[in-house]
Order: sequence, then C-alpha cells, then structure tokens
Amino acid sequence: MMKTKLFLLFLLFSGVQNSFAQNIRVNSYAGYVFNESFDLSDYSGYYSGTIKGGLQWGAGLEYMANKNFGIELSYLRQDTKAPVRKNGSSLINDYNVGINYILIGGNRYIKTANKNIEPYAGGQIGMAIFNIKKADGSSKSNNTKFTWGIKTGVNIHATSSIGIKLQAQLLSAVQGFDGGFYFGTSGVGTNLSARSSIIQFGFNGGLVFVLPSKHK
Repeated sequence: MMKTKLFLLFLLFSGVQNSFAQNIRVNSYAGYVFNESFDLSDYSGYYSGTIKGGLQWGAGLEYMANKNFGIELSYLRQDTKAPVRKNGSSLINDYNVGINYILIGGNRYIKTANKNIEPYAGGQIGMAIFNIKKADGSSKSNNTKFTWGIKTGVNIHATSSIGIKLQAQLLSAVQGFDGGFYFGTSGVGTNLSARSSIIQFGFNGGLVFVLPSKHK
C-alpha cells in the first residue's frame, strides 16, 4: 500500500513539474537608468542630491499562467553615486549607493499576426533596499522601502526556446530617503526627511529563455 502511494505521489509530482516546465521563462536584464534628483530637510536647512544614472542589471523568473499573462518575480541591482549639496551650495558629501529591487508583478501580452513578436505591458510591487556609504567610508546606512513600477516592451523570439527582450521601465521607491538615511554634513543625519519619492526611469534589454517541456 505504501509503495502504491509513493508511486502515485511520484506521478503527481512529475506531472506538475512537466506542466510548470513548459510555462516557465527565465528573463535576463541589463540597461541604463537615468539621473534622479531628491530633496531632504532637517532643522538646519535643505539638502538636494542626485542619484547618478548608470548600469542596472538583474534577472526574473516568469510563470506563464496562459498565453496572454505571466507572473514574474524579479531582482534588479544598481551601483552608483549620490552627491549631496546643502541649500544649493558647493558639494557637501559624496556617497556610494547600492540599490536592490525585489519585485513581483504581472505581464499582459498582446497577440500579433507574428507569433514570434510579443508586445507586453505590466505592473510590479515590492521593495527597494538601499545600501549607502559615505565615500570616505566613515558612515553607512541601510533602509528598505515599498516600491511600485510599470513597464512595457516586446519579446522577439528567435526560436521556441530563446528570444530577445527590449523594455522601458519606471520604478518608484516611496519616500525613498525618509528617516534613518545618513545624508548630511556629517554623514549622520538621523533627522533628515524626504520631500519626494525616488523615481527611476530607464531602458533595458536581455535574453528570454523558455524552459523546455518534456512533452509536446
């Protein structure tokens, strides 16, 4: 009896695995995000800074619920710098910033006459983890903020198992530098508060890998 149950569980697992395999895609990303300005304030005045644009890279795992809709878990990373000024004066401090996005969202695909061309649009929610270090290494801080995003793009499939992804994307970390971020004259500004959210816009591209199915 036990052997029969184990055999049935094995068949069930195999069936689920095969079903998911033919509906899983692995997406890779690499592209450019543009400069984004931010404002901070404390009891002594106002600070303005810029998150410098640069390379953003990452990957995503997408489950195709059907031919027109996919659910994707993705990770994106950017390493950049953020110069900060007080009241529009000369440079106060320069910071090294690492931004990690962990997101989940949906992609809606649009049918076209050419089955190898897949335009899509989607939305994402998740979190942004900021790792900030003063350039001289004298102070650092970490903070996590709620993030939302929107994107649109197209997949161009060269074969049934591989394609090229072209995408435009906007990500917003809500009140990205509010409370606990160490921007200021001394690098330890615990009373600083954000006046706006961080919005990053960019373009990226990459490869789409469709995991093979064991059966047609």
